[in-house]
Amino acid sequence: MSLIALSALPARARAAGSRFGPDEAFSRQSLVEMARRLAATRYVAPAPSASAAANFDAYVQAAYGPAEVLPGNLRLFPVSQAVAPAAVALHIVENGRARRLIDASGLYPGTVAAEPAGFRVMNADLKADWLAFMGASYFRAAGSTGQYGISARGIAIDTGAPAGEEFPAFTAFWIEPVAADRIKVHALLDGPSLTGAFTFDSHHHLDGDRRGVSQDVQASLFFRRDIARLGIAPASSMFWYDQTGPRADWRPEIHDSDGLAIWSGTGERIWRPLDNPTVARLSAFRADSPRAFGLIQRDQTFANYQDDGAFYDRRPGLWVEPKGSWGAGAVMLYEMPTAGETLDNIAAFWVPDAPARKGGRRELAYTLTWTSADPSADAASRCVDLYEGPAGIPGAAPESGARKFVFDFSGPALSGLARDSGVTAGTDLPADAVIRSAAYPVVGEDGHWRVMLDVRTAKLSRPEFRVYLKRGADALSETVIKAIDR
Repeated sequence: MSLIALSALPARARAAGSRFGPDEAFSRQSLVEMARRLAATRYVAPAPSASAAANFDAYVQAAYGPAEVLPGNLRLFPVSQAVAPAAVALHIVENGRARRLIDASGLYPGTVAAEPAGFRVMNADLKADWLAFMGASYFRAAGSTGQYGISARGIAIDTGAPAGEEFPAFTAFWIEPVAADRIKVHALLDGPSLTGAFTFDSHHHLDGDRRGVSQDVQASLFFRRDIARLGIAPASSMFWYDQTGPRADWRPEIHDSDGLAIWSGTGERIWRPLDNPTVARLSAFRADSPRAFGLIQRDQTFANYQDDGAFYDRRPGLWVEPKGSWGAGAVMLYEMPTAGETLDNIAAFWVPDAPARKGGRRELAYTLTWTSADPSADAASRCVDLYEGPAGIPGAAPESGARKFVFDFSGPALSGLARDSGVTAGTDLPADAVIRSAAYPVVGEDGHWRVMLDVRTAKLSRPEFRVYLKRGADALSETVIKAIDR
């Protein structure tokens, strides 16, 4: 059964000149039922639209030039052979009734008459947008500086698996404007392995502590077949290089996110700095019933990027807060090598231990927060900088087969502590791998401590190690998990 068959309009003729077909009853429950019925049918991949433009410049003009808006301050993305070739069905919902968009003329600049591939929600002044859905199940929102960066997806399937990843797609949307700063987006997900009914209750916070965008997400998933790796609340980002490695460009650093933060169900705080590995790498971090996790851009100092076009210092983080207990599982991080900044090479998501089996169903609820403020800032103290270099004493010959790792921590738990306060570095490094270890306060910077380690990397049994600050048996900082390419 095709999507068109599921959401086909009645045979009644539409009113002359109307953009929309006749109204039909709509509710989240009807969308869930639609997804359930669709899962019982054979998957049919959406065909590319005949109106998809081959010229990328024409697509950009049509997507971002001045045009009419739909209710809710919506502007459309047109289908494009290079970006998103398949059209989606768009409906506007009001008072429990939905009308499908059937005429997109005038909704793009000039004479473009393409079908829609997605949409964006404009600010009140119509000069910029704060929420956008386009391509597969991808969407993104602006952070507290009004800047885009990281993207989210409805679901991830077999990311990092040897046989390759599957990309199910949102094929239809029911858009429900609620207020000037709030909109509900209901979406039907379809793919070879599953279907889904999603609702994104999205709020644009223009001021106050919550400045940015928050989305309360409900998802009902129906499995067409067994799924080996079901990635829940996935995010995609880009990391090319930072201050720990050699520059590949004149700019000091280039990345949309610089680390993965995890707040585990046990209360442990973890920070995993991102890496551009020499080969693709999948890491798993145990997180039963996690309290939160997300990819964060902690470094927000313009001088560390010197980019006055892409503004990497303004890129938002994406923080995932599960509602209810998700049970046993792990947060996974997939890192791929990249030689540039134009393609995402980072993915993070939570994978349940409970298998996804054909014929099964799963209900999910969580909140997404898009903000330049660091949502993990309430940790005891955070890792705010990381450096690497040759091991050894400055001025002397570097020590062969070893690296120096420097971690800077900052936070109120470290305020007022002196060098003789009993603070030390805790690590899981083998004793014979550590040449030197030191933990001390940075002079003139209250609450700012530095850990310096010279490590024989050949002595490590795993390509990563943990480090944190402690005082006796008490941890004073989050745990940093540092990956290394040996």
